Amino acid sequence: MSDWEVYAIKYAERNARTRADSFIFDDNHDAPHAMDYYIWVIRNGTETILVDTGYDAKEAQLRGRPIQLDPREALKPLGIAAEDITDVIITHLHYDHAGGLHLFPNANLHLQEAEMAFATGPCMCHDTLRAPFTADHVCEAIQRLYSGKVRFYAGDAELRDGISLHCIGGHSRGLQAVRVRTQAGWIVLASDAAHYYENALRQKPFPIVVDLQNMLDGFETLNALASHPSLIIPGHDPLVRKAFPTFGPSHILRLDTGCTLSSFGEIQAYFPR
Repeated sequence: MSDWEVYAIKYAERNARTRADSFIFDDNHDAPHAMDYYIWVIRNGTETILVDTGYDAKEAQLRGRPIQLDPREALKPLGIAAEDITDVIITHLHYDHAGGLHLFPNANLHLQEAEMAFATGPCMCHDTLRAPFTADHVCEAIQRLYSGKVRFYAGDAELRDGISLHCIGGHSRGLQAVRVRTQAGWIVLASDAAHYYENALRQKPFPIVVDLQNMLDGFETLNALASHPSLIIPGHDPLVRKAFPTFGPSHILRLDTGCTLSSFGEIQAYFPR
């Protein structure tokens, strides 16, 4: 019963945003609010699992959201080659989480049934719900399915000893978080179940939402799954870079050794009063 190492890899950022882009209810709606883009690595001595894939230069150009590092290049300092990845947990099929599926051609995908049904069903007739998806990425997931390389889950499930998947929903119908046993305790890779620490710790919903109750309930679930609030890892918060040490180059953060701040209250001190 060994612990896992966990890394956050930043591959892009978007700084021309305000708090209105991050929170439905906020008194400081016009204040700047930056966003980081991450993928995550879970590994032990024998196995490496990727959580999400990021997106590539083509998608970056189409959406006008440049990437700083191709996800494949971003992984190289960890000694990880894209073709060697055999398992990718897809938290949901939005472009910034599944836009690099084709970059990892040998991977089996781990995906919630509800997410595939959502991304290929009648909800996609609505422009607003379809906007975070890109058809080519969804088609890549379908191609992988027809190649026998998708494993579906209907709710919570154990993937490996010390790694479990938890269907949250809210932001997307089949959004899942990943719970990992580490030396620091149970870490929860929230992905977009909490874009920012503030979402989960102050119960502040993100504006892109399919089911608001599921999103709010999900904040409680994240807190229940993590050994400590500092071990909830939000999907896009630049504060993650203040809370965890770098591992080699500055775009790689090591999460399993725990929060480096003397008190998690230091993170909350960054929240507006």
